Amino acid sequence: MVPEEIQASAEPVELLRAKGEDYTANFPVVPNEITNWIDEQRAITESAALANLSHHMASLRVSGPDARDLLRDLSVNSFEEFPIGKAKQIVMCNPNGHIIGDGPMLRVDDDEYYGPGVLSANWVKYNQETGDYDADVDIEARTSALDGDPDKFVYQVAGPNAPEVLADLTDADLGSIGFYNFEEITFGGADGVLALGHGMSTEAGGFEFVGDFEDSERVREAIVEAGEAYDLRQLGSKAYHTLSVKLGWLPPGVPPIYDVEEMADYREWLDADSREATYSIDGSYDSDDISDYYMSPVELGYESLISFDHDFVGRDALESQLAEDHRELVTLEWNDEDVVDVFASLFGDGGHYKYMDLPRVGWGRANYDTVTADGEFIGTSHSRSYQYDIRSMISLCRIDPEYSETGTEVTLTWGEASDSPNPKVEEHEQTTIRATVREAPYSTDQRK
Repeated sequence: MVPEEIQASAEPVELLRAKGEDYTANFPVVPNEITNWIDEQRAITESAALANLSHHMASLRVSGPDARDLLRDLSVNSFEEFPIGKAKQIVMCNPNGHIIGDGPMLRVDDDEYYGPGVLSANWVKYNQETGDYDADVDIEARTSALDGDPDKFVYQVAGPNAPEVLADLTDADLGSIGFYNFEEITFGGADGVLALGHGMSTEAGGFEFVGDFEDSERVREAIVEAGEAYDLRQLGSKAYHTLSVKLGWLPPGVPPIYDVEEMADYREWLDADSREATYSIDGSYDSDDISDYYMSPVELGYESLISFDHDFVGRDALESQLAEDHRELVTLEWNDEDVVDVFASLFGDGGHYKYMDLPRVGWGRANYDTVTADGEFIGTSHSRSYQYDIRSMISLCRIDPEYSETGTEVTLTWGEASDSPNPKVEEHEQTTIRATVREAPYSTDQRK
């Protein structure tokens, strides 16, 4: 269950601020850097990159006669057009229309669905156990919570040279597999590998490969060997963690469960080491109301995925949100001079600003920074990341619609709002950083 101190506390925000560790601890097994994060990051846009996702994600498998009904009842997505061989980015909400989680879900058979990295896996399992569904739900936890190896390997290969690398690894026609479609192929000498047209880079030609973990090492070695002629780099967790920012994917933030009465039984059901129970936050945004940290799929850019052709948890709330003005997802491009000032403050006399690790590492699972215009609060910034190809710092931002136009100048507050309860945060002074609104995704998405 979610720890009692959170359930009983009138100040869950303070408790979430007091928790947390180096964020790269959420990417177990894979080192922070295989070579160095700058060259690894450059490979994503200049040559080819291999990311090992086998260890940091929980996989979800739903099967049985009512598998479709269970997923449909919880998802904002339509299930009317969902053939075998197709994947969807499924999105699930609580009754108030706040997002619980998202992730790719593959329909692998008539009554079987597989999701390598669905953040709402616990929510699905809870509803299967407490509902009237003839379905089985299996969750394989991330490696740090397992005894032994995972069941499947998950590799992503992306970058402008990726098609040439992949052509040396399979006889399958990968070019015929569309975006968010998949086929079972022989790959890197291993049979029965799922090839999914998907990747966290905006570069064209990226694929995700899922296969039996017993084949993982020989497949990885085959990819690396094929990639030598094309300057392929293996990504450490630091470089991989920056991909989602340019792509415009914002993780769904604080789980919307802490003060929602309809979620009380779910809170009791959760394990103490679950994602929901171990969440942590940092940043300059400081509200006493935990619900101010919840997010809506509407403001995360998922409006096109929401379908009202079925009943689902949160439907009424989302209909109301869509009928009103709502925040929009944009990219913020941070002012270079102001960012340099943060680092410069570490030298010389006097106080200094909060240390800004590179390229993105922080101690909270999610960061929330205050964004203002003319002194008025207009949104929150998230997922700060340095990107070598643009030589700049960017972040994603949920912003009031009147400020969402590209080129709008805004101000971001950097540094904790008050004395942090977390010992990982050093004593520092707050400062402001100018930023310019850009589109999300920041880079043109060439995957589709």
